[in-house]
Amino acid sequence: MEQTATAFDGPVRIAQGSLGVVAQAVRGATGDGGRPLIIFDDTTGRVIDIPIYDAQPATEIQPRGPGRPRLGVVAREVTLLPRHWDWLAAQPGGASVTLRRLVDESRRSGREADRERRDVAYRAMSALAGDFAGFEEASRALFAGDRQRLTVQMASWPVDVRDYILARYDPEERLP
Repeated sequence: MEQTATAFDGPVRIAQGSLGVVAQAVRGATGDGGRPLIIFDDTTGRVIDIPIYDAQPATEIQPRGPGRPRLGVVAREVTLLPRHWDWLAAQPGGASVTLRRLVDESRRSGREADRERRDVAYRAMSALAGDFAGFEEASRALFAGDRQRLTVQMASWPVDVRDYILARYDPEERLP
């Protein structure tokens, strides 16, 4: 899946789409009035720092060496009671496979997904609206999961900022 991004010139959305499309749009933007140009990763809500003045971003691919590819596996100590180890040993695939599966299932659960959406929305809200009236109350509503109160607190904010934050909070809802 291709990374999507959104660029803002202050409170005005100037581009949204693939990272390449957004980077091109930002290269052509002037940053009127000394407002910052900000690019967000739409999935994480994090600010992306890209070299907008280079002709082409660096895309050098490192050749792979012999052996297995690095999978990012990190070994750490886990402390469990004997009955837990016995149960894990009896599971198909062993302890590591079972623990990874349990962690993945937990991450996909509704509560984890809600927390992740809230965090994504908050990252974008902090960067775009940290100085806006009602920011603190909007933050409280966001963390309380009160979408209606959040919408009321953001009513006076620029529409592009408000819509972007709400889309991060509730990605299934299509905003006009």
